[in-house]
Amino acid sequence: MSSPDPQVRAARNQSTSPPRRGPVVAVTGAASGIGALLTERLAASDEIKQVVAIDERRGDCEQAQWHILDVRDPAIADKLRGADVVVHLALDLDLETDAAARTAYNVRGTQTVLTAAAAAGVHRVVLCTSAMVYGALPDNELPLSEDAELRATAEATGVGDLLEIERLARRAPRAHPGLNVTVARPAVLVGGTDTALTRYFESPRLLVVAGSRPAWQFCHVEDLCSALEYAVLEKAEGELAVGCDGWLEQEEVEELSGIRRMELPSTVALGAAARLHRIGLTPSPAGDLAYTMYPWVVSGSRLHDAGWRPQYTNEEVLAQLLEEVAGRHTVAGRRLGRKDATAAGAAGATVALLGAAAVVRRARKARRRI
Repeated sequence: MSSPDPQVRAARNQSTSPPRRGPVVAVTGAASGIGALLTERLAASDEIKQVVAIDERRGDCEQAQWHILDVRDPAIADKLRGADVVVHLALDLDLETDAAARTAYNVRGTQTVLTAAAAAGVHRVVLCTSAMVYGALPDNELPLSEDAELRATAEATGVGDLLEIERLARRAPRAHPGLNVTVARPAVLVGGTDTALTRYFESPRLLVVAGSRPAWQFCHVEDLCSALEYAVLEKAEGELAVGCDGWLEQEEVEELSGIRRMELPSTVALGAAARLHRIGLTPSPAGDLAYTMYPWVVSGSRLHDAGWRPQYTNEEVLAQLLEEVAGRHTVAGRRLGRKDATAAGAAGATVALLGAAAVVRRARKARRRI
């Protein structure tokens, strides 16, 4: 007797297997990036009953129930009915996005999701910001606890949006009694990401501001997803800092990467960064530079106390980052074509951009004298 068709056998096994227990989890931003990784992870977990995936396009996870809509649409409340937990990952932190449009999407989207979740009877919302909200400051403790004051300013890319999301997270339980909010704050995120901090390692020289004290801590996207799963399953709650254990000093980063430094006085580096951004030569504001100058390392103690451990070390994540950015050429946050980078030389591109800012400044002064 011939064996049954594999699809028929799979259908029989599925029909006889007991229904899954656990929460119904909705994930926004589920079609790409971290949202796609988390959706696949939760859909494969025996501890999750069902995954509801929400995005403006359909993703690849066949096990999820898909709803196609903008997270700012109030109709999202209907799609969240029956969900126990919502993980909101529909954020735009793209360096090239118009800042006003980015803020409108990020803040309004989070407001809508929190309100819709409360209206739909969801009992927990998990948000994801960044450890950048602690701020990069010379007097930061190493490492920072989750309860450390959020001292960041809105001067770096997207950080203003993240601070507003943090404010919404604190306010939501008061505005919607019965709604619990957990916030994950990852360190420098690596794994298919493109940020001002990952572009730092695409430069021909690592810019070091004289007198600064950098400390590098990374977070692999898979570790972030496992931390988010802990939050979904209520194994950890509150504010959760996520990252590799410990940190790397700047000298260790240079030794591991093989990229030499270019050291500049702070007035020159910060002034040039501000001018380059203001005249549109680079996407990164001067505020991004602070996160390469001073420490913002987090302890991750709440997750550790709950039994979570990162699967990757800082050294391993840095090695992956260097593989991902190999062949890319970036100076002051601006991507260069291979021809431009080759013509500029190893450090010449940086000098050229700094020089361009100085030329523009002199030209403006000359026009004011006329």
